[in-house]
Amino acid sequence: MKTIGLLGGMSWESTVTYYRLLNQGIRERLGGLHSAKILMHSVDFAELEELMSSGKWQQAADVLSGAAANLEHAGAELLMICTNTMHKVADQVAAAVSIPLIHIADATGRRVADDGVGRVGLLGTRFTMEEPFYRSILEDRYQVSVLIPPEPQRRIVDEVIFKELCMGIIEPRSRDAYGRIVASMKEQGVEAVILGCTEISLLLKPEDTDLPLYDTTAIHAQRAVSEMLAR
Repeated sequence: MKTIGLLGGMSWESTVTYYRLLNQGIRERLGGLHSAKILMHSVDFAELEELMSSGKWQQAADVLSGAAANLEHAGAELLMICTNTMHKVADQVAAAVSIPLIHIADATGRRVADDGVGRVGLLGTRFTMEEPFYRSILEDRYQVSVLIPPEPQRRIVDEVIFKELCMGIIEPRSRDAYGRIVASMKEQGVEAVILGCTEISLLLKPEDTDLPLYDTTAIHAQRAVSEMLAR
């Protein structure tokens, strides 16, 4: 089994889910008392969020790149960024290490394409929804058409993530709002919805909508388990 390095804390609410899913996945595959070999660097999310909000992406990339290099030096053989949004700087982080980085959009795109889904809705932070770093992988590499909500709905999705979910707050009214957004996407012909923020799966569950949901946290973790066990 390979040792995986996690860049976590963005937010720690979803990093807890990553830790659980990786250990559960290893136990399911190997049985007995087996658990995942994990190294973690958990950042202070407030510092990263300030850099993101002020557009200082290179400085954010420098923080994660330094952490990634430390994880490799400590013995990590694989690397994960435990958040969708910070994959905006995934190329810089990958360039800072010699170990493979498991990209969340690549893992998700492959799953969607394997399922034969051709048109999806994408929910996430405004960075993930509006900028091309995530959507381009789905569209160019996997030929999946991506629909994002209109601006007023994008603002709702983003505010719920940062003001509630990243704080561990789960509000039924926010679940209802997300449900209405998913319903409007269905009316526009999407076949499924990608939960393109690792916190959204804490709020929106499969039973909350009649469209299939792609939980990127779970997909990312499943891909990592396979890579950890690959020879």
